[in-house]
Amino acid sequence: MTKLIRNISFSSEEMFNVVSDVGHYKDFVPFCTKSVILSKSSSKLIGTLEIGFPPIVESYTSKVTLYKPNLVSAICTEGKLFHYLETTWKFSSGLNSNPRSCIIDFYICFRFKSLVHSQIAIFFFDSLVRQMEIAFLEEAKRRYGKPTVETHPLEIVKR
Repeated sequence: MTKLIRNISFSSEEMFNVVSDVGHYKDFVPFCTKSVILSKSSSKLIGTLEIGFPPIVESYTSKVTLYKPNLVSAICTEGKLFHYLETTWKFSSGLNSNPRSCIIDFYICFRFKSLVHSQIAIFFFDSLVRQMEIAFLEEAKRRYGKPTVETHPLEIVKR
């Protein structure tokens, strides 16, 4: 389990739009080679992601709950890769002096089915989480322009 809390210079709505855009993950999320929306409503979506680097590529399907602009939560519902995978992005108001800022509270908890994947993850997990975080922030920058203030970590919890 890892939890990151950061103050960033994008609004809750901007970050919600990036994180909830599961169909375009293949375009900006590291190691995501395919992202398909199977069904979508205003508060839910079901999507399949294919991740890895050839020749090792796996896919899984997640049920994603959307509460615009404050929450994107995904739970893996099927796939060969994970016993469980849960990610949650919460967005709340940032600095009073900067309306284009928010606090991101990102949580990820998972367990691989494969012992090999679990052992590999021990060595690369922190780096992978950091790469994912950077990818979402870079995508926000590409969509909405340069941030007005630096990103500041507020808390990092690992268990």
